[in-house]
Amino acid sequence: MFDYFRGITETKDYKAGETIFHAGDPDDKMYAVKEGEVELLFNGELIEVVGVSGILGEKSLLDDSPHTTTAIAKTDCKIAIVDEEKFLWLVHETPMFALHVMRVMAKRTREVMMISFK
Repeated sequence: MFDYFRGITETKDYKAGETIFHAGDPDDKMYAVKEGEVELLFNGELIEVVGVSGILGEKSLLDDSPHTTTAIAKTDCKIAIVDEEKFLWLVHETPMFALHVMRVMAKRTREVMMISFK
C-alpha cells in the first residue's frame, strides 16, 4: 500500500486501549495510522482493524459532522493528523488519494449497513 502520509509531521501517540475519538464527537480532521493498529467500532461492533497507512475520521473531515464511529488504539499507535489544508494538498499532489478515500468510505458504509441489517 502506498504511504500517502509519510510527509505528514503532525502526529499524536496513543497507548493500547486509549480512545482516539468517540461516535458523536465533533471534528474536522482525518487521521492516518503511521504505527500500530486501531479498532473502528460502529454501535459497539468492530467493523475494521485499521493498520499502517489506513485512515480514520474521513467523513468528519469532508462534511464537518460528528464521527459516526469510535476509534480505539488496539496497540500503541502513532497517528497522523490531517486537516483540510493537508487533505487538499494530498489530493492535489497525489490524485489517486481521493479515489483511495472514496473506496475506504464505500467499504465502511457497506460494513455499517451489514451491521445495521443484523
